[in-house]
Amino acid sequence: MSPASYWEISIKIGLGRYTLNEPYPQFMRRAISGSGFRFLHISPRHTERVSVLTFHHRDPFDRLLIAQALVEGLSIVGNDGSFAAYGVPVIW
Repeated sequence: MSPASYWEISIKIGLGRYTLNEPYPQFMRRAISGSGFRFLHISPRHTERVSVLTFHHRDPFDRLLIAQALVEGLSIVGNDGSFAAYGVPVIW
């Protein structure tokens, strides 16, 4: 799981767009560790890839997630139709 994902979640909670049924720290522990996810830290290789991505998508969080998936050979979880334009495997 990328820091971009949990950073975006925390912003949306702060803006009132997401509501949790439990405190944020408990939610994150359950959502990450409980689901078997591991952390994928942001590296210069990821941000280098962001710098050359075409602009099918302008959301900075999603662009970083796409770059990380491409660099690491991973799938991306999401339902945004523009993800496929980057050639990254999409789950959802």
